Amino acid sequence: MGYGEASLPPYHGETQESVMGFLSKLKLEKFENLNLTPNRIPHPDPMSSGHRSPGRRGEPDASMEIARILKYVGEMQKGNNAAKASVDIALHDLVGKMLNKPCYEYFGLKPGEKKYSSFTIAIDKMDSLPTKIKEAKDFKILKIKLGTKDDEKIVHIVKNETDKKLYADANQGWSDKSMAIERLWMLKENGFEVVEQPMPVDCKDDDMIWLKEKSPLPLLGDEAVKRLDDLEKAKELFHGINIKLMKSTGMAEACKMIVLAREVNMKVMVGCMTETSCAVLAASHLAPLADYVDLDGAFLISNNPFKNPELMDGCISPPEKPGIGIEVI
Repeated sequence: MGYGEASLPPYHGETQESVMGFLSKLKLEKFENLNLTPNRIPHPDPMSSGHRSPGRRGEPDASMEIARILKYVGEMQKGNNAAKASVDIALHDLVGKMLNKPCYEYFGLKPGEKKYSSFTIAIDKMDSLPTKIKEAKDFKILKIKLGTKDDEKIVHIVKNETDKKLYADANQGWSDKSMAIERLWMLKENGFEVVEQPMPVDCKDDDMIWLKEKSPLPLLGDEAVKRLDDLEKAKELFHGINIKLMKSTGMAEACKMIVLAREVNMKVMVGCMTETSCAVLAASHLAPLADYVDLDGAFLISNNPFKNPELMDGCISPPEKPGIGIEVI
């Protein structure tokens, strides 16, 4: 059995009803003869031009089988990115179990060096910020939500409360380039390292290009970058991208996005929505390829049906278990 997840932030337009409706249309019976064995583990090499290693002649190739199924799922209906992600994650979990390998090995990766995850401090009442910062004591990096008239006050409180590494997410909140460049220099002077989505998705491209050229900090596209096709435009507007499985339709396309981003010298964040351990751990298998990691979703909810990801010294590492490695409570 493979586990998947569709996390549904309202602004993406998907609902429980739309996800269940999409899944009910899938006829996966034609793939029931999927037969992969542990000694047959050709994997998609993220850093190779073909993105996969060829299998022996006549042997089932895991990456080809997954691609065949996901092509069918992807062509079923436009949109429904989170619903498609749920199938993708469940499929990778299942294939990993069939191969008796963690998903990172399927992708040709090793956990490697520690990748510290940030913890999000959401926009809230000013007097609650110190408490929220203290609650994030197990994380070494904080991501501060900005994009309000009180940005400078928020940053002042944060700097008084912590000396941790800081990221910022403006959530499209800076209405024009003059405001944005002013805020970026303020963040630079206060030790911030990277900023997500500084201006609205529908702002003028020329304004975003101007801001990118003058910014003292790397700028990452989030709401403006969902899938692989978005990178062609994004490379002109941002220094990097925030890849989330719920936007990219899952692990397979997320991996392709990382490869393409690297080819055009863009930075990469592997992030998440408000997700359970299922999608968070799935994304963690791709974290070795990222510059920045923001996989705190499972720590921000109270109804996680799975065991929380193991947090070691501020790092979320995928378990050395077959598939994505989740444990049902």
